[in-house]
Amino acid sequence: MHTIRWNMNGQEIEQESFSIIDAECAALRQSLPDDQWRVARRLIHTTADTSIAAALRYRNNALPSGRAALQRGCRIICDAKMIRSGISLEKLRRVNPAYSAEHVLCAISDADVIARAKAENRTRALCAAEKLRPVLDGAVILIGNAPLALARIVRYTLEEAVQPALLIAMPVGFVNVLEAKALLAQSPVPHIVLEGRRGGSTLAVATLHAVLETTPSAQA
Repeated sequence: MHTIRWNMNGQEIEQESFSIIDAECAALRQSLPDDQWRVARRLIHTTADTSIAAALRYRNNALPSGRAALQRGCRIICDAKMIRSGISLEKLRRVNPAYSAEHVLCAISDADVIARAKAENRTRALCAAEKLRPVLDGAVILIGNAPLALARIVRYTLEEAVQPALLIAMPVGFVNVLEAKALLAQSPVPHIVLEGRRGGSTLAVATLHAVLETTPSAQA
């Protein structure tokens, strides 16, 4: 029988969890560059599922591009309020002290987005992605829920040469998810994608935090 260890703080639990993951996934750790391993380890830690690492793809210089943009203090665009709530401003400020809540954008609950979605019988996430079209260039974008938002943004990169600095593509579900992720594979935009049906807000946030862990301070 396992014994609960009550006298541990959050940091101790996280560090021990990482040690366990490092030991159980030693071969995978050795096969990946350090920055990719940090992303994989964060997602394994978030899900307790070691198989998730095999479904991650890093394309078009994704991690260096994302790190450079975050160091500059780029906008961060989210498809869901849960993602915006989960992003750590403290971690962002370690990379660039100028970061504030205003740098993190999510239009899903804007009144005009809600009205347009209802009038046109489309999803709010899709309408939100279209509203934020003018600020996509140079941004780090997190998609953890809405495959149509992902597909729309990818179409912008393919048809209008929109160039985000990094697209973290982790929509979850059964409808339009595989299709949106397949479309992303055609795009030249730097991206990290979790292939298959899996995804979610927590995984998108965990990926961003892993990228931040490998990004030097802007003051360094």
